[in-house]
Amino acid sequence: MNYPSAYISYLAEFNGTRDFFECHELLEEHWKEHPDDPRALLWVGLIQLAVGQYHERRGNSNGALKMYEKALGKLDLLSLEQLGLDGTRTIEDLSRRYDCLRKGQSLPYRDMTLVVTDPELERHCIQLCDALQVKWGSSSPMNADALIHRHKLRDRSDVLAERAAAIEAKKRNRTAE
Repeated sequence: MNYPSAYISYLAEFNGTRDFFECHELLEEHWKEHPDDPRALLWVGLIQLAVGQYHERRGNSNGALKMYEKALGKLDLLSLEQLGLDGTRTIEDLSRRYDCLRKGQSLPYRDMTLVVTDPELERHCIQLCDALQVKWGSSSPMNADALIHRHKLRDRSDVLAERAAAIEAKKRNRTAE
């Protein structure tokens, strides 16, 4: 099967660097660039899964709970399997994490691993991890603030400029009416 490069990069980040913020960025960009993609809902579910991992690792249980719930509403066994993943394991792992958080059970953080069942896809992911100088299947470095709190460290000037432009456009539209 032919997988989008953004998806392969997502998997390498998810199971290799454990940079869940980057996972979100990669797949969100792909999703936005391909609005008519029949897998759009699946991409959003995978984005939400990565964001849930990001929140859970940071100790933000409420944020993780919300993202996991949304991801569970979009991810399904068959679609995940068509993407070369072990759909059963993914849904079970995600459901277990969601249930623990919903019940207020605090467990030590552990990375979730997306088990790749397509050998060719896994080979591409491992090659990308090698290029990134990370080990496929490694654990999160829990002392890496730049990774764990990445959203606080990023340059948001482009996002703020887009927001300001959208507000200004709304104002102009209101005056023109």
